[in-house]
Amino acid sequence: MSKTKKIPVVSKEVLIPFILITSLFALWGFANDITNPMVSAFKKIMELDNFQASLVQLAFYGGYGTMALPAAIFIKKYSYKKGILMGLTLYAIGALLFYPAAVYEKYIFFLAALYILTFGLAFLETTANPYILAMGDERTSTQRLNLAQAFNPIGALTGLYVAQTFVLGALQSDDVDFSSLSVEAKNLIKTADLLVIRDPYVILGVFVLFMLGIIAFAKMPENLDKNNSTVSESLKRLFKKEHFIGGVIAQTFYVGAQIMCWTYIYQYAETLGIDNQTAVYYAMTALGVFLVGRWICTFLLKYINSGKLLMILSIGAILFTLGVIFIQGMVGLYSLVAVSFCMSLMFPTIYGIALKGLGEDSKYASAFLVMAIVGGAIMPSLQGLILDIGGSGYADVKILGVPEVNFSFILPLLCFVVVAFYGFRAYKKYGLKSDKIIQNK
Repeated sequence: MSKTKKIPVVSKEVLIPFILITSLFALWGFANDITNPMVSAFKKIMELDNFQASLVQLAFYGGYGTMALPAAIFIKKYSYKKGILMGLTLYAIGALLFYPAAVYEKYIFFLAALYILTFGLAFLETTANPYILAMGDERTSTQRLNLAQAFNPIGALTGLYVAQTFVLGALQSDDVDFSSLSVEAKNLIKTADLLVIRDPYVILGVFVLFMLGIIAFAKMPENLDKNNSTVSESLKRLFKKEHFIGGVIAQTFYVGAQIMCWTYIYQYAETLGIDNQTAVYYAMTALGVFLVGRWICTFLLKYINSGKLLMILSIGAILFTLGVIFIQGMVGLYSLVAVSFCMSLMFPTIYGIALKGLGEDSKYASAFLVMAIVGGAIMPSLQGLILDIGGSGYADVKILGVPEVNFSFILPLLCFVVVAFYGFRAYKKYGLKSDKIIQNK
């Protein structure tokens, strides 16, 4: 009796391109998580309120919403490889713009640099995710994307380490009371601290140019799918696919929840008497848990339906977030760290479910899923507004018997409810019990 041939997650023929593209997942993970602590850093250096400081995330993730669809049109007209090269170019330009931003010492210039940097990330994510899905059999596509995405938190952990060691630990503004200083003394500290923020981004820009050179000369598979459909034809088909529309909505709320949990862990910790540099350890632990969860979930997807596992972990995230809101003290902080385990599966799994069965249309579908990252721009700003209810502090008033920083996590809670609903529908309504789309009429 012949044995059933095992379908490889990554075939030998595309192993080198797979490794190169997977390295990009770590590269944008680094950018994401060196930036999250900057919300708190800029608040102190520039003397901002919580909403103004949250504009760091609005600029960073707003770039995704602006550039994702143009990126999809670009790679449709040219190729995956050229899309990646364009993304790396924009990434490097944005990072290098931190140099003049530090010279002029204007907050708006830093926001503009972050905005342009994420033009590049939008190109990379719009290109890399469907590229990975296309590098093999569709039956192993979600596993393949989870495998590639597992390297994202490695880059994120590196970004946090750099933020803690070379940025937060070196900021003078974190150790002084600005209200007691003269204008001249404030300006001296401001200048020194902005240079501290500048340097890692400039070095990052140089490294990205190095990666651009490697990929430019590497042999990469191109145009794995062939289709001559116009943009309008593709969009008409896409907006008839309920699992795709639901995926865009779920991804918007998931990314919003992720960025809120990883951005405001510093503010949550501060109310417990933990300074920003020490709080990075908790953020790094959250990312470590996220990384372990990503590897465990990639394994579990061999045995458990992706929609069902998404629903189960979303329910877990809801329960932990309730702990973040209503359990004050260190247990609440530990609950916030634990949420990251549940989040580990969500992005690539929503992505994989939403793109199943879309063929060449997946390039435009990918753009909308990357645009959904704009949830990371909008949601943290809304949470910042909640934190400003009683003043610029994080525990100025109590809402439902808890400080406003605790209550503000009601927003991630609602986001996880949306993701749980999508997982349920993927498993039941969309006919994804066998991880194949059977679209209900």
